[in-house]
Amino acid sequence: MAIRLPETEHTERPWRIHEIAPDFEVEDVWRFRTPGAGPDDFPVMLAALRAGGGLDDNPPVVRFLFAVRWRLGALLGWDEPEQGLARRTETLGDRLPVDLRQDATGAAEEGVPFTLVYELPDECALEMANSTVHAVCHLGWVPTDHGEHELRMAALVRPNGVLGRVYMAAIKPFRYLIVYPALTRQWERAWRERAHLVRTEAGAPT
Repeated sequence: MAIRLPETEHTERPWRIHEIAPDFEVEDVWRFRTPGAGPDDFPVMLAALRAGGGLDDNPPVVRFLFAVRWRLGALLGWDEPEQGLARRTETLGDRLPVDLRQDATGAAEEGVPFTLVYELPDECALEMANSTVHAVCHLGWVPTDHGEHELRMAALVRPNGVLGRVYMAAIKPFRYLIVYPALTRQWERAWRERAHLVRTEAGAPT
């Protein structure tokens, strides 16, 4: 089950993204359970997510929704290069302080329309932009009351005018009822299967 958290679970933690994207709105904050995780396991979680295929391994209904979205974007010109990062809007990479620039790769994440902004031992941020919105997916590693750690994701947005706000309102039911529950199942499964996923990705015998 997808577990949505109050915005304060993101805004009151000392994430570096606050200083980089203060003009972005917190759209959602979600919790992903990672039983047995320790304070140093965030890189393991990220490796498992990447090895698990990003958004390519979603259930058929979610893949269908994304296909519809990209088709609609192609018809309406929402995703043209001139509407993306460094064209319509600045990339957050240009805002990074010196210490974070050393960790920023600017590489696109496989299977998703996001570009890595920075990655640290306990948090990372990815961004995307089109004619409707400039969005950030922030992932953080948070201690729990049970002495373990778990994954948190915050969706941060800067809508592009009226079109952007109408678009975000229109897709909210689909995100809550379909996308986030599927994402929760996929990401929590990636943690449970991390040993196999990471070993397979590295090319080790299974």
